[in-house]
Amino acid sequence: MQQLDNGVQADLIEGVVWRKSRHSAPGGNCVEVAALPGGGFAFRNSRDPQGPALIYTQAELDAFVAGVKDGEFDAMVG
Repeated sequence: MQQLDNGVQADLIEGVVWRKSRHSAPGGNCVEVAALPGGGFAFRNSRDPQGPALIYTQAELDAFVAGVKDGEFDAMVG
C-alpha cells in the first residue's frame, strides 16, 4: 500500500478515480476528491491536477461533513 502524506503530488497517487461535484463550475474551478485504496481520501484543485493533495482519514471527513450538515460553515459562504 502506498504511504501518502499531505502535500503529496496528486498525480503520483496510484489507483484512484478523481471525482468532482456535478455542481462544479464548467470552467474547472473545482475541488476533486478520490477515495484512497487503504482508506481515507485525497483532495486536489482541479486547475492543478499535478499539484499537492490533502489527505484526510475517514473520521476527519466524517467530522467535516457533519459540520457542514449542521451549518457550522454557513457564515463562510455567500
